[in-house]
Amino acid sequence: MTTTPAPSLARLTRRAALFAAAAVLAGCGSLGGQHAAGDLHVMTSGGFTAAYNDLRPGFERASGRTVKTAYGASMGNAQDSIPSRLARNEPADVVILARPALDALVAQGKVVPGSQVDLVRSSIGFAVRKGAPRPDIGTVEALRRTLLAAPSIAYSASASGTYYETELLKKLGIESEVKPKSKRILSERVGAVVARGDAALGLQQVSELLPIEGIDYIGPLPAEVQRVTVFSAGIATASKQPEAARQLIRYLQSPEAAPTIAKTGLEPIAAR
Repeated sequence: MTTTPAPSLARLTRRAALFAAAAVLAGCGSLGGQHAAGDLHVMTSGGFTAAYNDLRPGFERASGRTVKTAYGASMGNAQDSIPSRLARNEPADVVILARPALDALVAQGKVVPGSQVDLVRSSIGFAVRKGAPRPDIGTVEALRRTLLAAPSIAYSASASGTYYETELLKKLGIESEVKPKSKRILSERVGAVVARGDAALGLQQVSELLPIEGIDYIGPLPAEVQRVTVFSAGIATASKQPEAARQLIRYLQSPEAAPTIAKTGLEPIAAR
């Protein structure tokens, strides 16, 4: 006789959090349960992607809606960045991205004013290829030495990368030495570049590094030079499902969703 292994505590905890968050959504009652109609279109940036992918199925089950997702950077002119997608009038009901970029979309008339809701705080970290020596980044001086010694560094084209190339290297006083060997990555996770050996060191939001196979996460930036980014959600002005969009945002910011969000390396800003 064969036996089925008992689910792990982590799996049970995650399942309980998802069911609880779905119960919160179902209790709102305004989506019509399984009779709700119409696809919901979401655009999300990388920083919130892992948490969103874990939470989305619960929303779909509770609302009876299919959620279609487009992924892209919070800023920049890459073809798949969220600003570029909205400029092409791709369908969107909810957009989730770095708060400064979201506020810029409000100013451009792409997101409904006052619909912005802060979801999480996100820190920046570093990774190396799996099995590679782990450099010391525990202090500002150690980080400076590590960046000077690294043969190549990959950084994102979004919020963390913008901070790296415009502020961090200047703060450390090593811009002229380090920037020439740094590569800005478009339309790809920095961790994937590091995993295949195209860069020795990678910098990105912690939540974007943790899911990548083939790398070792070595830690966050020191507190003195850390840049915490708030990722927020808003309702697109072109939304055809604004009430469903509001329901999804409430679901993502509920206290019941917080444990699922936290395990992806983000700090939830849960609704009270």
